[in-house]
Amino acid sequence: MAISDQGPWWRDAVIYQVYPRSFADSDGDGIGDIGGIRARLGHLSDLGVDAIWMSPWYPSPMADAGYDVADFRDIDPVFGSLAEAEALITEAHAAGIRMIVDIVPNHVSSRHEWFQRALADPEAEERELFWFRPGRGPDGGRMPTDWVGEFGGTTWTRTTNPDGTPGDWYLHLFTPEQPDLNWDHPRVRAEFADILRFWFERGVDGIRIDSAALLIKDPELPPVVDGRPHPFHDLDAVHDVYRAWRRIADGYPDRALIGEVWLPEADRFANYLRPDELHAAFNFDFLGCAWEPALMRECIDRTLDAHRAIGAPATWVLSNHDVTRHVTRYGREKTTFSFANNLDGSPVDLELGTRRARAAALLSLSLPGATYVYQGEELGLWENENIPVEQLQDPMWARRGHSRDGCRVPLPWDGDEPPFGFSTATPWLPQPPEWKDRTVHAQTGDPSSMLELYRAAIAARRAEPGLHTSAMAWLPASPGVLAYRRGPGFACVLNMSEVAVALPDHDQCLLTSSPLDGDLIPPDTAVWLRLAT
Repeated sequence: MAISDQGPWWRDAVIYQVYPRSFADSDGDGIGDIGGIRARLGHLSDLGVDAIWMSPWYPSPMADAGYDVADFRDIDPVFGSLAEAEALITEAHAAGIRMIVDIVPNHVSSRHEWFQRALADPEAEERELFWFRPGRGPDGGRMPTDWVGEFGGTTWTRTTNPDGTPGDWYLHLFTPEQPDLNWDHPRVRAEFADILRFWFERGVDGIRIDSAALLIKDPELPPVVDGRPHPFHDLDAVHDVYRAWRRIADGYPDRALIGEVWLPEADRFANYLRPDELHAAFNFDFLGCAWEPALMRECIDRTLDAHRAIGAPATWVLSNHDVTRHVTRYGREKTTFSFANNLDGSPVDLELGTRRARAAALLSLSLPGATYVYQGEELGLWENENIPVEQLQDPMWARRGHSRDGCRVPLPWDGDEPPFGFSTATPWLPQPPEWKDRTVHAQTGDPSSMLELYRAAIAARRAEPGLHTSAMAWLPASPGVLAYRRGPGFACVLNMSEVAVALPDHDQCLLTSSPLDGDLIPPDTAVWLRLAT
């Protein structure tokens, strides 16, 4: 299929997140790579996705799984080469799939050439590109602030001067290997403007912006105090950065900027989507919402209202590389997600979680806007919460006691035991042996499988005119049921109650997440219907 030229693609695209080190391994080192992605591109084409979002693939010491970038204009050798990345972009386009790359503007790796120069010489100009500050106290031995990092823990590390004496401190909102950039400096802004052009020139269709709300810091370094503006979350000046980026993107046809924006306030979130800023942003409100009908409806309304006010498309995300997979979340007594209140290790009913995940797929794929699919959710994979502690690699584990590695386990492609066709070597993280029924091969052709549900739903979505508009209207429904119309003849009904409910009047049942009970929709089941017009 060819890429359509009808309308802005990002407004209603199905976008698949590839986590490169866990997708497919082509060279037998146990780590996924670009060669593996190219070899398995047919899976994504068969799935029917419109675009791929690549998690970082740049040169990196991998202190934070590649989000500590040493060079934004090259590819880490563990993943391949720049030439292979360019070939993947070309091959994806030939398959009708657009490409989105991940840019991490808040910080760089401590191995980045700028930071290495800054460390080597306290008088280096590059010091101004970061947040170097003297410590507090008579000997400068106390950190400049008591800010808590995004992974938990402290946010400052002290340097050592060339003569061996203690030096200034530098800021890192994440790990010490990820020094924060000073976005007040024009050289930083010019560098990232050039990086955007570098990837746009190579045919990339979009940029996903990591930690988009953190770039600007209050230079006074005030404490975090309730009731006062936060010193580094969502400062107004960050919007000047994205207005400049939008001007760059507008110089290339059909390009999109997509922000990772974690904000509780809908109005502050919407500011990033004004007509001269980002094209779209991730909807974490929906991702973290409990499996409860009233809360889910409120979340959907809140999302659509915020986006409608500024003419931006909503996005719907169930899982990603940072959060517990939703098969696991939805199988728990508490079905929400929060970094502050993580539920790792609490009991999980995987059968219940899978049934709800199937229903959630039809929900997310039929709401107005774009839908993101995290690799493996189309296979119904659950969180691997049994990784031995000595094999955990996520730096969040040491700082917060929570690891994101459980959602980053390599995909199962075929076979009855690990590594399930992912590699000829031992995968970098262990796969549950129980995934033998969740491989791509095992699910292909099985009409009851999660994979075939996703394939059918994405194909139906592509063909359904009503799912490519912003129109949506709630329909009358029984308590605990969400029902809405999209376009003149399409409806989705999701039964989130504890009892079966009657199907509404309809001409045709297009797709169900689980088998119906005659004319009844069982609990935790979604249905797509053709209505009489």
